[in-house]
Amino acid sequence: MSDIMFALMLTLIAGVATGAGSLVVLFAKIKNAKFLSICLSFAAGVMLYVAFAEILLEAFEDLKDGFGDGMGYLIATLAFFVGILIMAAIDKFIPHGDEVAELNQSDLLDGKNEKELKRTGIMSAIAIAVHNFPEGIIVFIAAVHDPAMGIAIALAIIIHNIPEAIAMAAPIYYATGSKAKAFLISLGAGLVQPLGALVAWFFLQNVFESIENLFGIIFAIVAGIMVFVAVHQLLPAAHKFGKHHLVMKWLFAGMAVMAASIVALEFVL
Repeated sequence: MSDIMFALMLTLIAGVATGAGSLVVLFAKIKNAKFLSICLSFAAGVMLYVAFAEILLEAFEDLKDGFGDGMGYLIATLAFFVGILIMAAIDKFIPHGDEVAELNQSDLLDGKNEKELKRTGIMSAIAIAVHNFPEGIIVFIAAVHDPAMGIAIALAIIIHNIPEAIAMAAPIYYATGSKAKAFLISLGAGLVQPLGALVAWFFLQNVFESIENLFGIIFAIVAGIMVFVAVHQLLPAAHKFGKHHLVMKWLFAGMAVMAASIVALEFVL
């Protein structure tokens, strides 16, 4: 039960980070798009490193134990690309990153086109809430299986959620002038993550009896999802707000910080 509570707490923290990210817009009064580019680039680096250096490797190991070396690698590889295809389908029917990329600096700094800004914020919130549901499942399952991996994935998602919150809160705040509305909408979208964790808990308790091989498949799918989000959504949006060298610098900084945190967790946990 302690493992379950720890996993649920991680998803709650990751979800609340979305609301916390909106505070950057509401109280820090950042007046340039460079900061948003840095956040997006850093988050992309974190997610790419975690996907390839931690999650996919864990999937290979779990599936090798269950199916043998060759078949384990095959299943993990197929599951990785299934994750990419899942996100591509979701992105097609529920666009997620385009709203961030379409915002420009003048939109963030003045109150022009208030209706369009408000609509952008609301649509971003709906899309992000839909995307947050599987992220809650991901953090929960990872934390139950391996607390160190759960923490690493939660950190990646927390960093990822902060620029998402900015993408939601900025247009809503500049369109309505209400800090409360911007914060509550961002927080509500983030709290979909612990809801996903509760659903995962229910299924693990009542549907799946043997989950060793299931973990490996899920981790491979998760790795594909995180790579898709980083490459297809975060990096293009980061380039929209910042120059190429800035994006690359913070992309690798995100990788370095995530690498250091994973190594540190191995000594602590």
